[in-house]
Amino acid sequence: MSIAAVNVRNQFRGFVQEIIEGPVVSEVDVLTPEGLVVTSVITTRSVKELGLAPGRPVVALVKSTEVSIAVL
Repeated sequence: MSIAAVNVRNQFRGFVQEIIEGPVVSEVDVLTPEGLVVTSVITTRSVKELGLAPGRPVVALVKSTEVSIAVL
């Protein structure tokens, strides 16, 4: 499947910065060229199947029906 086939409008190109691997789920930090870090929690199985590793170029796809904001 190509990226063009995905129906997600918020796409951030970047590189895997860090992976914190757990037994079932892992955190994957993606660093964009603008310096934004996008963190995804995906299954550890998916990390392995996708061959994710620090430095690997990826696209973070963000799709959400809600964004919450809190006042500090």
